[in-house]
Amino acid sequence: MSRPTYRRVGLCLLVVLVLGGIYAAARSSHPTRAAVRPAAVGRSAVSSAVRVCPAPGSAGVTAASVAVAAVPGTARAGSARISELSAAGSTTAGQVVSTLTQPGLLQLAAVPVAPALTAAELAGQPGSSASVRTVPGRGGVQVSATGALAQGLEVEQTGPGGLVTAQCSAPGTSFWFVGPGQSSTATIELYLTNIGSQPADAQVQAVTDTSTGAPVLGNADNGITVPPDGMVVQSLSGLLAGTKVIALNVTTTVGQVAAAVRESQVGSADGSWLPAAQAPADRLVIGGLPASGAPQLYIAVPGTAAADVKITAITQKGSYQPTGGTGIDLLGGSAAIIPLPALGDVAGAVSITSTAPVVAAMLVTGGSAGAPGALAVSSGPVLEQGVLAANPAGPAGATQLVLSAPGKAATVRISTATATTPASAQTGQVVDISAKSSVVVPVAPPAGTTVTEFTIIVTPLAGSGPVYGGRIISVGGSVQSILPVPSSLTWIPLPGVDQSLATILGG
Repeated sequence: MSRPTYRRVGLCLLVVLVLGGIYAAARSSHPTRAAVRPAAVGRSAVSSAVRVCPAPGSAGVTAASVAVAAVPGTARAGSARISELSAAGSTTAGQVVSTLTQPGLLQLAAVPVAPALTAAELAGQPGSSASVRTVPGRGGVQVSATGALAQGLEVEQTGPGGLVTAQCSAPGTSFWFVGPGQSSTATIELYLTNIGSQPADAQVQAVTDTSTGAPVLGNADNGITVPPDGMVVQSLSGLLAGTKVIALNVTTTVGQVAAAVRESQVGSADGSWLPAAQAPADRLVIGGLPASGAPQLYIAVPGTAAADVKITAITQKGSYQPTGGTGIDLLGGSAAIIPLPALGDVAGAVSITSTAPVVAAMLVTGGSAGAPGALAVSSGPVLEQGVLAANPAGPAGATQLVLSAPGKAATVRISTATATTPASAQTGQVVDISAKSSVVVPVAPPAGTTVTEFTIIVTPLAGSGPVYGGRIISVGGSVQSILPVPSSLTWIPLPGVDQSLATILGG
């Protein structure tokens, strides 16, 4: 190689090094910019959505129907098909039992009871054991929505009495559940649904108060095969025997599943479906807490690092550290129950900060028949709008929203709809939430209507700080369930390129 060629190569290397130094310096001088402000170049309207409900079509205490509400943005037409799942699995979608076409209204659909399982199916899948038995699911549906029925979509399953038992989830690759262990629940069942065209492979990890880490729950919970367009149910009671608190992480290595967990103190009682919790994080908010006695925090540390945890109560009178809310030290790979009697008569939310990622839920007095209590889980703030499909009114029960603003003050509009009155026909109620405080809002159907079920829409207004919400359903003054206010989006952001030199050096 000639000397001029060496010079050209050296000059190129020098330019690369200088640009690299500028890049690194810009990154260090704006350490949070890329994390909190990715360059979004636009947004795209939601055009399709899928939800999975494990109980509709089953029999006995898990029997359920489907409640669907969609509050669209730009779309004006669309549909939602409710299809049965196959116990044996299938390469095609199951029988359509209902097609919904009315956005903006509450729509209810009954699902025929699926055939009983055969003796061979009840014997369990290959690899089932005395501690973990895996059988096909009886029942279950998928809701496939397009256009206006996909935008602002919320799907819930309701029990025989008409009350919501669970929010139906979208398929994914990781789910977390936190709640009481086997010592207070005779039945712990895991429902896994695969709506794909190929088998899915799932596994379960658990952290409990008796574990020393986060081990995989034995070979029986590795490689759980979920057939296409099918559902399997695992009984985990034997595997989790003696535990007081559990944190379950369901993941997949092939495909996606929708996961749900049901617990009951008595096998013949309704029990409760555990709401899916937020993934482990060092900052969590558990909203929707009623003024109900004997609250207990169920918390787990999935990683190996120890966690120093602090709890802040966000109440109608402001924020403060409650008695027992500081000095909580937990080992990595451990789980614990933290009694918080100081919050027994306080409605609002709790904010959890930790030196290591944790998962958490709060158990309060109440719950449906056979449930160990009513469980509230950590969730994110309401983005764009939150839709709650089926809420009781009148003799069917009472509905309250608990809305919290852990940081800046927040403002939301609460509107309602029924099976015949759309949300667009309602002006709604504007609610202000002071910074670092909570409000409790009883919600009723639209004026002039006489219904036992209605839909609620929570919309943060322009300039509002982050708002976290929970819905409390009560019957006869007793709390039956607490479910988070979800983010029911009509559009999704389209991120731009936030790692370019121009983005890093800009403004």
